[in-house]
Amino acid sequence: MTSAGSPFLALPGAVDSAAADQGVPAHYGNPVAEQRALLAGAVVDLSHRGVISVSGADRLSWLNSLTSQSLTGLAPGESAESLLLGVSGRVEFDMRVVDDGETAWLLVDSDELPALLAWLLKMRFTLRVVIADRTEEFATVGSIGVSNEILDAAAASPNGVALIWHDPWSAVSAGGHQYAQVADHPGAEWLWRETLVSRDDLGALAERVRAGEISAAGVLAAEALRIVAWRPRRATEGDEKTIPHELDWMRSAVHLSKGCYRGQETVAKVHNLGHPPRRLVFLHLDGTDNVLPKPGDDVVLPVQNDDRDHDPDVVGQITSSAIHYELGPIALAVVRRSTPVDPDLGVLSDGIVVAAGQEVIVPPEAGSVVGRIRRMPRLGVMRR
Repeated sequence: MTSAGSPFLALPGAVDSAAADQGVPAHYGNPVAEQRALLAGAVVDLSHRGVISVSGADRLSWLNSLTSQSLTGLAPGESAESLLLGVSGRVEFDMRVVDDGETAWLLVDSDELPALLAWLLKMRFTLRVVIADRTEEFATVGSIGVSNEILDAAAASPNGVALIWHDPWSAVSAGGHQYAQVADHPGAEWLWRETLVSRDDLGALAERVRAGEISAAGVLAAEALRIVAWRPRRATEGDEKTIPHELDWMRSAVHLSKGCYRGQETVAKVHNLGHPPRRLVFLHLDGTDNVLPKPGDDVVLPVQNDDRDHDPDVVGQITSSAIHYELGPIALAVVRRSTPVDPDLGVLSDGIVVAAGQEVIVPPEAGSVVGRIRRMPRLGVMRR
């Protein structure tokens, strides 16, 4: 992020975020109400995030050769998501990509920026690409919806095309694959956008919030809606072992029939011949004890009546949690593939076990014998 603090932190009620989102408001006093505001057109300050530009005639073919998504045909203004994998297929970086016909813009989480930039610079060789950190020039602002009048007008367009990234998570991308066996995927309602604005204009946008011309929501509101959409994020759901299959990331960020790239062998092998060792689940948490489990808290199998003297079996960890405006306490967790799908789970948090109803996102059979999509009941939906 930039050395200067975000002007959104000077707005009434603004509370700074922590961890990966430090430097922008977590909320402005009521994160649950801010979820409704976000669905109604509020904006989310994401100005702590990084922006990398890749220009030059070879930019798309070069990025295509390095990453998991097919990018050679990316049209001006079109959005994509692509992963940079290690040689063993583990996710190292997640890039949100939008091209304006002359430059490809990579939107990345702040903690990924330095290492990703250094790696890209090292991989230029003799190709016609120019790579630059543009974070000091451009700030990211999030919103939900097909359009946003104020943000659309404020969007940067250095080469004549507005720099607005539309999250492809709302549908299975071309060449992708969905492991979630549901007919009505909650991601279909996740119409998330990230707009680049000139950093010089960020203060003016904050002043329009102060004047009541537009509403602002904090990162916690965006995270709650992301969780209920089953949308993975490397900064939260990822770790040093993550492969795309575990998070159903094949849905939006992997093209299964493109040319070679680093990690492709693992992607193909797990998808066609094996199963991912872990799987993403959505949890409905019991709020009786007023305890919201935190990322890193252990997910456990329920203890049987005849086994009360033993510690519960730890099967995974919470990766993200929130209080949703309709569903109450919810979470995403990564658990062992062998974790049973039928029983409720528990979460060890603050010395108690919080009951957790499980919704399967990535089924245990994901991979070579993944079944047909079937209808599964949903306990709640995002509404606008």
